[in-house]
Amino acid sequence: MAYPATHYSQTLGDNRQRRALEGAADCDTVVVGAGLAGLTAALELARAGQSVVVLDADRVGFGASGRNGGLVSPGYSCGAAAIARRVGPEAARRLHQLSIEGVDLVERNIAELGVTGALKRPGLLRVSRTDNAAGLLETRRAMQADHGYQLDFLPTDELRARLRSDRYFQALRDPRGFHMHPLNYLRALADEIERLGGQIFEASPALAVRLDPPARTITTARGSVQARHVVLATGGYTGHLVPRLRRAMLPIATYMLVSEPAPELIAGAIATTDAVGDQRRAGDYYRVVDGGRRLLWGGRITTRPASPKALARELHREIRATYPQLADLRTDVAWSGQMAYARHQMPQIGQLQPGAWYCTAFGGHGLNTTAIGGRLVAEAILGLSDRYRQFEPFGLAWAGGPVGLGVAQLTYWALQSRDWWTERRSR
Repeated sequence: MAYPATHYSQTLGDNRQRRALEGAADCDTVVVGAGLAGLTAALELARAGQSVVVLDADRVGFGASGRNGGLVSPGYSCGAAAIARRVGPEAARRLHQLSIEGVDLVERNIAELGVTGALKRPGLLRVSRTDNAAGLLETRRAMQADHGYQLDFLPTDELRARLRSDRYFQALRDPRGFHMHPLNYLRALADEIERLGGQIFEASPALAVRLDPPARTITTARGSVQARHVVLATGGYTGHLVPRLRRAMLPIATYMLVSEPAPELIAGAIATTDAVGDQRRAGDYYRVVDGGRRLLWGGRITTRPASPKALARELHREIRATYPQLADLRTDVAWSGQMAYARHQMPQIGQLQPGAWYCTAFGGHGLNTTAIGGRLVAEAILGLSDRYRQFEPFGLAWAGGPVGLGVAQLTYWALQSRDWWTERRSR
């Protein structure tokens, strides 16, 4: 059993494998899915003294949690305006505050657990590929006024001194946001859960589930777990174990590459250690890694698995279009992974029924939002808060099945076309 070939698996600090579940176990809470949401929930519960069992079909961080862009910055993929239209301005403000709290949660865990392998680096740039200084300055003003959150505005000349591309006009820099090695972070969480007495079993896919009290039970090939609470946190790899949950999300594939070592070539184009993402709905994100020796670049989505090598060629065309000086930069490794998306483009956090929790659909929302989702479920299980109810307006709405996947792909292509046309008009 091995991780997919990614930059993160190649630079993994700890590659220890955990045993599969054998026999019967019982605990206060069983968590299905050893990604960021599931491990965060398990860690919060273990810190509170609960007995916890975590099951994963593969390994800790095998899914999107362990092979994403590694970006930690507040916000949601559907945008503040769309959230406010649905729940109102005050509820939208509270939801955004949760995403900020998620940034602090991840940062605190890195510091308290001494996760040097997370390779945490501060700074995220949200760049505009159109001349939009007024819009960015308004966003900056609103973030300060509504959340006390400081963003720095970079005009064109200052931005292009850092990112030597005529595709970019202005940017907002988030000095509080950061980027990191997600798989090393996840494995540190897993180690701490076990230190606190929790149990984690790999290669243990859930084959059957009973969610009714008193004996809520998860059954695997060679064992079973009984618990008072069940947390389902399986993300883009959610199967049909709980049909209602599976019907409510779309598994969307995203793609990433890491370049060959070429520090001088990369430095001639990208003179910052900040992570970068553009404002397009169908945008790209990237950052330098390996001490500036390599470039990590992500983007594109498909609703059906595609060859990472073929998609890497598309990503490389985008790199060349953005930075012609990087035309000769070769790809070292490319990979893909499935993220869970809901039709309403917000996380899904709540209860299927008393004692049976779900925490999923974090595609496009960043590591901090995934982490705060795990914390909210843990708080509810412990009776500390009902803050998870803030996500009730974004419940388990049917995602449309195969038709929904087709609509998602067509929507993405439409967004690409709209982004292209908007840029053409601004030149």
